[in-house]
Amino acid sequence: MHNEDRIHTILHFSKNLICFVILSGYSILGNEELVILNSWVQEFLYNLSDRIKAFSILLLIDLCIGFHSPHGWELMIGYIYKDFGFAHNDQIISGLVSTFPVILDTIFKYWIFRYLNRVSPSLVVIYHSMND
Repeated sequence: MHNEDRIHTILHFSKNLICFVILSGYSILGNEELVILNSWVQEFLYNLSDRIKAFSILLLIDLCIGFHSPHGWELMIGYIYKDFGFAHNDQIISGLVSTFPVILDTIFKYWIFRYLNRVSPSLVVIYHSMND
């Protein structure tokens, strides 16, 4: 029983590693398709007004990182934790639920202040007025 759990852990980890290698290889070797997709996405985003961009940023951040949804975070982190083959541990999952959204929120706010100030200062002003 104990060896079977270790085998499942190794298999899950190797499966995730293989998927990462395949996706990395595709992103490196399939660069032409990614350039076309990137140009299309940038054209779409630059054609949006600053108000719609700020609203979209707020909506995505609140949906993905909202502190009002700890049950959703428990499910997602529990699934990822199980996918890597680890045994269910409520203490570790609750610790990740309490810290991971805060870290992601800090990263997004840093990105907004660092990157968007250079690209579109008016977008940052609209973001702040909508956030208050």
